[in-house]
Amino acid sequence: MIKAIALPLALIFIMFGMGMTLKPTDFKRVLQKPLATFIGLINQLVLLPLVAFALCSFLHLQGEIAVGLILIASCPGGATSNMISHLCKGDTALSVSLTAISSLVTTLTIPLYLGLAIHHYLDASTSITLPFLSTVLKLMIVSVLPIIAGMIMHAKCPQKSRSFEKPVNIFSLLFLILIVIIAILQEEALLAQFKIAGPAALSLNVITMLMGFGLAALVGLGRRQRITLSIESGIQNGTLALAIALEMLKDPLIAMPAVAYSLLMFATGGIMIVVFGRHGHKRA
Repeated sequence: MIKAIALPLALIFIMFGMGMTLKPTDFKRVLQKPLATFIGLINQLVLLPLVAFALCSFLHLQGEIAVGLILIASCPGGATSNMISHLCKGDTALSVSLTAISSLVTTLTIPLYLGLAIHHYLDASTSITLPFLSTVLKLMIVSVLPIIAGMIMHAKCPQKSRSFEKPVNIFSLLFLILIVIIAILQEEALLAQFKIAGPAALSLNVITMLMGFGLAALVGLGRRQRITLSIESGIQNGTLALAIALEMLKDPLIAMPAVAYSLLMFATGGIMIVVFGRHGHKRA
């Protein structure tokens, strides 16, 4: 039930709620901050998956765990990263803009990276397949179309949309925690796999957060942009990754890195909030 019906419906609701926080100007804002947006998108769409592939090689990961690590690395952004960026006193507008763009682009990049991972890490006899076009269509149904519908809702009823922002963020967090708990309880074998997936997921999380902050500093971006690019590079869309693993691929083992990542990113995100959220907004 949770995998077949509740998970896709909840993801659609979360994406709809996220769409209600977006405006066409969020896409136009890339012209106002082209460098920060470019660095953020390169991190999310190119460097994140490359780091995941490198970690699979370095840690000698194989099979479903390797595929799952590539999957979570391919699902950037979401309502959670926007909320954490806001609590960290980062550049929330930049965070929202990156979420808006990457949510559309990843309907193409997720099937691409995931297809490569399945081909490379799974045995040729595996029953898991990922048809590119049908996967793109499914991702559009559960992510892009609800976002567009939410944006239309925001344009027609802006005040009502703003009132939904906090409840949607809370629901996103609670539902992600719920499906992680259910996935662990339903699949006892996942607990044993956590010993392998946990260090890999934590490494991916920490490396990409540091990478986002470091690259932003390297090109001379301000403090708030550095914070946001760190979060957008290291806080992934765990709900989307779990939906793909459990519903589209129907493989709990592939979901394990997303489960581990979703648990660990709250810890690292919490540390970011403690370190940066104490300070007032600064112009940068």
